[in-house]
Amino acid sequence: MYQQEKIKPYGRKGEKGQLVEEMFDHIAPTYDTLNHRLSWEIDKGWRKKAIQKLVPYCPEKILDIATGTGDFAILAAKMLHPQILIGADISEGMMQVGQKKVSKEHLKDIISFKKEDCMNLSFEDNTFDAVTAAFGIRNFQNLDQGLKEMCRVLKKGGHLSIVELTEPVSFPMHQLFRIYSHTVLPVYGKLISRDSSAYHYLTKTIEAFPQGESMMKILKKAGFSETGFQRLTFGICTLYFAKK
Repeated sequence: MYQQEKIKPYGRKGEKGQLVEEMFDHIAPTYDTLNHRLSWEIDKGWRKKAIQKLVPYCPEKILDIATGTGDFAILAAKMLHPQILIGADISEGMMQVGQKKVSKEHLKDIISFKKEDCMNLSFEDNTFDAVTAAFGIRNFQNLDQGLKEMCRVLKKGGHLSIVELTEPVSFPMHQLFRIYSHTVLPVYGKLISRDSSAYHYLTKTIEAFPQGESMMKILKKAGFSETGFQRLTFGICTLYFAKK
């Protein structure tokens, strides 16, 4: 078990997946506002870089895991022009927000949403040309199992692109990030979402999540090959990419 798998929202007992679902349902109405403000809008650029990794492969069928409110799915649809893009998430509340955004962007013919347990996806083997995830795998109840499922539903030769928040390793960004994540982030999160616990949880999972070379080993263990990673914005975020 990885350290972040032991960290649960609200510090309560119970399955992590159920608690994560409850937390995201609760913060769904303010999630986008907080994401963009807390990252100074830089999160939009991180998503774009993750999608650019897939541009050379022209994927026609894409699965966006932990799609949340659909920001990544919408940008991927605009940049990659797939035939089908399915956004999968455990939180109905988050996807309801996403559905409104998809309708507004006139992308309902391409993007659909489906409630899924990422530990046991309902899709058949070798279904998708690309699988993506933005800021979601950190919340997996079982990281190994979740990544194996992402690999299983990916076609042979298909590509994985993940962008995830990480803790900077270099001075002084490591120290500055610690200060920001332990003070500004939970306080501002409480002011906007009325849920400070959710943003304390966020900080803890970022610090505990395996990153860099450690993630490369985990991806290969899950069945991926040709793995690589790129640290973004001084290591606040990391882009992981791999091939099945």
